[in-house]
Amino acid sequence: MAVINANNTVKKETLKFFGMPWYIFAAVAGIVFIATMNNYLPSNTIGAFALLYTLGITFGYIGDRIPVWNTYIGGGSILAFLGSAFLVYKGLIPDAAVETVKIFMDTTDFLDLFIAVLITGSILSVNRKLLLKAFAGYLPAILAGVAGAIGLGIAGGLLFGVSPADIATRYVLPIMGGGTGAGAIPMADIYANATGKDPAQWLSFGLSILTIANIIAIIAAGVLNKLGTTKVGSKFNGNGELIRNAEDLSKLEDTQEIKVTARDMAVGLILSCTFYVLGNILSKAVQIPEFTLFGSVLKIDIHRFAWMVLLVAAANVLGVIPAELREGAKKLQGFFAKQFLLVIMVGVGIALTDLGELIAALTIANVVIAAFIVIGAILGSGLVGWLVGFYPIETAITAGLCMANRGGSGDLAVLGAAKRMELISFAQISSRLGGGLMLIIASVVFGIFR
Repeated sequence: MAVINANNTVKKETLKFFGMPWYIFAAVAGIVFIATMNNYLPSNTIGAFALLYTLGITFGYIGDRIPVWNTYIGGGSILAFLGSAFLVYKGLIPDAAVETVKIFMDTTDFLDLFIAVLITGSILSVNRKLLLKAFAGYLPAILAGVAGAIGLGIAGGLLFGVSPADIATRYVLPIMGGGTGAGAIPMADIYANATGKDPAQWLSFGLSILTIANIIAIIAAGVLNKLGTTKVGSKFNGNGELIRNAEDLSKLEDTQEIKVTARDMAVGLILSCTFYVLGNILSKAVQIPEFTLFGSVLKIDIHRFAWMVLLVAAANVLGVIPAELREGAKKLQGFFAKQFLLVIMVGVGIALTDLGELIAALTIANVVIAAFIVIGAILGSGLVGWLVGFYPIETAITAGLCMANRGGSGDLAVLGAAKRMELISFAQISSRLGGGLMLIIASVVFGIFR
């Protein structure tokens, strides 16, 4: 590519990767490749960052330039996720390097830091009147998504001779359950209590169908993002804003420009960590009493991220955090979302994704039924979202797809494909609070069909 400088002379622009001239990135990639393949990669956070950034930048650059993929599937961030998982599946990354990434993702919990910063910044940046309106209409959108998933899932099951009872218990519940750790695993215990059967019998298939639905949800997010750019879809597209006519409410508050300093952003990080710690305290200290439903003893734990969403929202509504610090948290959120997304996506692909599990469950019947369930979640949540004053595309992505994916890591993949990372707070409501709601629904459904 050529550019014209101030002297009207033509100068060829240097090819860049993630802001680096190609030869700088080639040197970086070469060093990391040699270290990785010869077990010289430091088994600490620095070594993990070096590998994750190298793979992320490479896959990101390629994925953003593949036709169709970059428009409908999610581009570079999704290729980073699937491409890195494929490298592990084929054994192309040495075990020592894989273990380094797993330690980085599990022990250092960088994923939790990433989500905590995004939650804090995204909620504190929302107009408080909009925030109250959003929370009031969001639960009906989630429930409509679940209803749509059940209805369309049963229709898909009829095509392959799968009974409505099996669709509800073996397909819809694990898919819409809020992920693995806080969804499918406790749901397996509910299954065992309600039916007296081996929980592994339900969980093994549940995790497989959840993995398939997770991939479908990611693809659907990319399709919805593209749909929003069409002439017909533009009226349903909020471009990352959940509530229609949000600008009308925003005008009611002081909108003077605030100059943000580096210290304000640092305080944004401190606030993110503090809200996370407080959420963790409440998740341990506040216990919901167990209760029996249809013969199953049900225990619901509210996840620290769910508490965090509620706490940050309360702080915003009450106005206890000064405007410059709210803006600092917002700027920090934008920095994390833009500069660390590739790191997170590769980390999830390497440490938290089993591609073999997905391949083993890939049958035509499972894929079609899972697709019907995901589409049902999109239609149900999007329709009710429109009725309560939300943009259907944003509602379908958060209240629909973020219920039908694999929890926190699935939320990031879906929002990355949809290019709407600022919606992370609503995604977490779906995965955490919505997932808790699904445990109650699971107890009822297992009790009915046992």
